[in-house]
Amino acid sequence: MPQSMLRFVTFCFVGLFSTASYASSQESAASSWDVTNPPGDSYLANIDVKEGTWMNVDVSPDGKTLVFDLLGDLYLLPINGGEAKPLTHSIAWEMQPRFSPDGKQIAFTSDAGGGDNIWIMDVDGTNVRQVTKESFRLLNSPAWSPDGNYIAARKHFTSRRSIGAGEIWLYHLAGGKGLQLNQRPNDQKDLGEPAFSNDGKTVYFSRDSTPGEIFEYSKDSNKIIYEIFAIDRSDGSIKKAVSGFGGSVRPTPSPDGKYLAFVRRIRNQSSLFLKD
Repeated sequence: MPQSMLRFVTFCFVGLFSTASYASSQESAASSWDVTNPPGDSYLANIDVKEGTWMNVDVSPDGKTLVFDLLGDLYLLPINGGEAKPLTHSIAWEMQPRFSPDGKQIAFTSDAGGGDNIWIMDVDGTNVRQVTKESFRLLNSPAWSPDGNYIAARKHFTSRRSIGAGEIWLYHLAGGKGLQLNQRPNDQKDLGEPAFSNDGKTVYFSRDSTPGEIFEYSKDSNKIIYEIFAIDRSDGSIKKAVSGFGGSVRPTPSPDGKYLAFVRRIRNQSSLFLKD
């Protein structure tokens, strides 16, 4: 789900024939923007809450711990409840945490490098490292491969619509430019939510399948809007996995590989489904 926060933006106007302005712009370019150290006055605000909205949550492989995001920071919480332990504390915006298959690391989306990219850290919040380094087509929604060596993520594309479209890309933990797994149908229709099958042979994703190339608001949510597709990693072929009235989103394979969980609209509410 898209999330945003206020950012400090500085605009520099450089005179075409002004030597002084040119020198000033060169000096400004030399000092790179630091998300964690914005200009202007700031202060710390203490909060104590028991609920939140627009949160992403994941369960550890052993089933004992939750990791979730709240207001741009990540937290651990015993699955039986208790006090949440903060993993991040900076002004950077961190979200969408996901446990690695062995439970020792957490992948997440962060703008600490200047724009949304995929990062990883140890489960105790140490050894934080940036995996992807996109500077224009930014990334979100990380998903671990079952062997723990790769992360699939949604690469974001925009044109005339800010929410834009997406493609699923695969990245090795060592870094690199990544491997494109599918192609966006156009620049406006949404595509994302990558998820690996338990054997790693398939990558699921959801896509806006409504006709036409232009995104439209006020669509009938009781009809087919989103559908779930499956990418065969052996040959790159893509086939439709889940369709039906009320749409189909958030594909989540079960750990034993027997079921695919997803969300569908049933009249006026969202409902959880399981499919063999």
